[in-house]
This record gives sequence, structure tokens and C-alpha cells, in this order.
Amino acid sequence: MELERMHHIGCAMGEIGGYVILTGDPGRVEKIAAKLENPVHIATKREYVTYTGTINGTKVSVTSTGIGGPSASIAMEELVMLGAHTFIRVGTSGAIDSTIDTGSLIIPTGAIRKDGTGNEYVPIEFPAVPDHGLVSALIESAENLSFTSHTGIVECKDSYYGQHDPERMPASAELLYKWEAWKRAGAIASEMESATLFIVASVLRVRCATVLLLCRNKEREKLENSGIIRVTDTEQAIITAIEALRIVIAKEAK
Repeated sequence: MELERMHHIGCAMGEIGGYVILTGDPGRVEKIAAKLENPVHIATKREYVTYTGTINGTKVSVTSTGIGGPSASIAMEELVMLGAHTFIRVGTSGAIDSTIDTGSLIIPTGAIRKDGTGNEYVPIEFPAVPDHGLVSALIESAENLSFTSHTGIVECKDSYYGQHDPERMPASAELLYKWEAWKRAGAIASEMESATLFIVASVLRVRCATVLLLCRNKEREKLENSGIIRVTDTEQAIITAIEALRIVIAKEAK
């Protein structure tokens, strides 16, 4: 009998683990899944690619979400319908804090809600925060692996080019004003999905946290009048997420 599959992600009941690694880029899924035990391709539909394997015998899935909050929220909603309860996002970010080295890991402790999707779940006054236990596991994992990591607030926007080319936009005055406000308030990096995922996880009563590669520090480049320095290898972020789940699974298996 054919399994009933989710409309967007194309997965069915029994195919998804309770623990899920989310990543924006579909091309990153197989790389992450290869670090699981016995990974199996489950489905590819739209921007959603899913594999399932195990960590220490516990079923774990990896799903891509595409870019931005709308598609990320759909993935989380449908994965939760299939029994997922714990999510770690692996992604990339750009710096707001000029002092952070490119190639470092960012582990958000909260997110600035510039996304639109979260507003259709709860009013803007509701904070976008990750699960404390998962954040602690990510910090512990990065420390165990001797990876450089930073914790703090990240900005989550809906427009990539609104951040990277704000002067071109009709809303330039607001974009530039808010970017300066984030810097002065101590935000450390900018990305596109965590605020939405933290809000949706809160509403669905599941757990979510994020680990990001800091790909580029344009703020430092401007201060030092240097050329572009860009890092794109997400290997450390991936390993940190895998080992964090290993820590959580081991604790919860007791």
C-alpha cells in the first residue's frame, strides 16, 4: 500500500527520525547524511531533499529547506507532523560584529525578527529564541572539537540583496539605520532562517537551535580596506551539529 506523503517535502510516516538536521542548500544534504550511520535517500521534491540514517542507533534525518523563512517553516511543519521533535539548523552567515574572524562558528542565542513568516505565527513582540539545551550541546560540541565559536544575537532578514546592496533599495534609509542599530546593540551575524525556525518551533512545542559558518566579514573588510575574504566550507558546522546531536541522544537514552 502506497504511503501517504507530505505535500511539500514528499516524506511519509516512519521515514523520518525524531532528530533532524536542517540545512538551506539541497546540495549540502548528502554531505551531512554521509556522516550518519547507514544513510538512505528518502525523497527529493522542490527544494526539499531528505536522507535518514542513525546516530548511535537512533534515527536521524537531514532535510534541506531552501532559502528563507517561508520554505523553512513548511519543512519544519511537515517534519513535525511525521514525528520530528528536535532540530538543528546548519547554515551560513555574514558578520555584523567586525571582530569575529571569517571561518568561525556562530551559535545564536536569539534572533532579530526581520522575517515575515514569523509574523503570521505570533506578533512581533514574541521573541525568537532557540532551545537552551540544544545551544548548550552545540557549545559543548564546538569546544570538544576545538572549533572557534561565538554565541550571540543574529539578524534574520528576508532579502539577501537588501543587506548586501542596501543603498540601491528604495528602503535604503531604514535598512542602513537598522543595520547600524544591530551593530550598536551587539548583534554578531546575519542570516535568513533561524528566526522563523525558532518561532515555529516554539509554536509547535519542539526544540530548535542553529550553528552557522561565518562566511564573510564585510564590516572588517571596510575597516581594514582589505580585499574580500570568503570561507565556504561548512564542514566544521556540520561536524559540530552531528556531535551535538550525539551528546543529546546519549543523554536522552539514559
